[in-house]
Parts: sequence; C-alpha cells; structure tokens
Amino acid sequence: MLLNSTSSYFILGAYMDTGNVRYVYFILTALLYISIVFVNTSLIVIICMNRGLHEPMYLFLCSLCVNELYGSTGMFPFLLLQILSDIHTVPASFCFLQIYCLYSYGSVEFFNLAVMSYDRYLAICYPLQYNTRMTFNKVAVLIAVTWIYSVLRIAVMISLTASLQLCGNIINKVYCDNYSIVKLACSDTTVNNIYGLFVSAFSVFGPLILIFYTYVKILKVCFSGSKQTRQKAVSTCTPHLASLINFSFGASFEILQSRFNMNSVPVMLRIFISLYFITCQPLFSPVLYGLKMSKIRNLCKSLLCWKE
Repeated sequence: MLLNSTSSYFILGAYMDTGNVRYVYFILTALLYISIVFVNTSLIVIICMNRGLHEPMYLFLCSLCVNELYGSTGMFPFLLLQILSDIHTVPASFCFLQIYCLYSYGSVEFFNLAVMSYDRYLAICYPLQYNTRMTFNKVAVLIAVTWIYSVLRIAVMISLTASLQLCGNIINKVYCDNYSIVKLACSDTTVNNIYGLFVSAFSVFGPLILIFYTYVKILKVCFSGSKQTRQKAVSTCTPHLASLINFSFGASFEILQSRFNMNSVPVMLRIFISLYFITCQPLFSPVLYGLKMSKIRNLCKSLLCWKE
C-alpha cells in the first residue's frame, strides 16, 4: 500500500512492553535530561556573566553548550512521552521535525569541535599573534557559518526525504531517523543518495582534515617547545580531544546501526547505542570542560563558596 509521507504517521518499532519497569526508565531518563540541562545552562551562564571568560575558546564552548541543549531537547521530551505511552505512533510532520533537530545537532556539534581545534592550534602555535588572528568578528563568523551551514544542509535533506512516496511506516528505532525513512521509499531515491553521499563526505572529511592538521601542528610544537608549552597544550586540548572522541564514537555507533543489520545484537544494547551520541555527549562535554579548565573550575568554586 502506498503511503504519502507528508500526511501520514510512523510507528516506532523498537519499543518493548516493559510493564511497570517503564517508570524506572522514565525516572532515570528524566534525571539524565535534568542533569544535561543543568550543567549546560550553568556553563552558559558562567561564561556569559563573567567578562574574563569572553575569550574565543569560551565563546566556542558556549556555542557547543547551546547546541547540546538544543539537541537533547529535540530528543528527551519525546523520549519521556514514548516511554510512558502504549502506542508508539508519531505524526509524519513531528517525525521530520525531530530528524531535523537531531541531524542539525550532530552537524553543528562536529563543525563546532573542528572550529575549536583550529582555535587551539592558533593559541598554541601562534601565541603572540593569537589576538590578531582570532578576533571577535572572526569568532562570530565561524560560529554563524557552523550553524547556518548545518541548518541549511539538513533542511535540504529533509525536503528530499519528505517528497518520497513510501510503502511502509515502521521505523525500527526509538526515535525518527532519516535513513530509516529513505529505506521505506517506493519511489526513486537516487537524488537522496547522491546528495547524502556528497554532502556527508564534505561534512565529515572537511572537519576531520582540519582537526587532523591542527593536532599534527600542535604535536610538533609540543615536542619542540618548552615544558610550559606542553603543559598548556595538554590542559587546553585534553577536554576538546576527549569530547571529540566521545562524540565520534557515538556518531559511528549510530551510523553502523543505521546501515547494517544489527538483529543479532540484544535489543537493549541497540537502543543504548542509538541513544549514546545524543545522551552521553551533552552531559560529558560540559562536565569535562568544567573540570579541566581552571578558570571555569575556579569560578564554580567561588560561586559555591568553596575554598581552594
């Protein structure tokens, strides 16, 4: 039966009947969401309210936290509702809206991390020229390009998917996923595949090349520089590198699950893998930056009236 994706609904087929255990899942998920909102909002407020943190590195971090609030809000309220629901149907319009939020979150996150690596490269390799190379206007442009490119790219992708004619409406995940909808298509998906291939290649390899280049340069400076230079590089690059690795693992797990048959993997493990990049990253990054960056750590201590 032909199904018009623009005026129908989808069924999320990965949910299981967990009985009263659902309330435990609901409480744990709600606590996780509250924690994400708290740590990201706290970091944004600390950066915005303290002029000493109005530096490029912290402004990029602020953009990262805003994006993580955006991405987690695109997932958690919906997830909490579905956990308590007995019928897991989603209107197509809302499904595409969720895809838009989650995919644009992932794109902004990756590009933001790439821009942050470029910022650290300038700070470590060109410390005397840093303020002239990384001006406030340049920071604003880099953040704007990161968001605008991601928003437009995903908008085109969604419009292409929404125009497909579908022969089914069951998505075997706990949230809406673009590739899962494309696989349901009866109509020709050549344009979708070509667009996805070229844009994804640019969106992945572009930031990866920039990140690889910057870290090669940083390592060269570390090996040839003083002990103080190495300590500065470690203290500023460690949270960024850890955040990058964490996000990359989560995104890779999600891509593998979308592209390959994972029926041999236990259902709960598949659900955890599919949610990892949108649940762990928004909590992991701000906590890590808050603990590793001395300025933020000291401000947090002073706000809580702690003594060094």
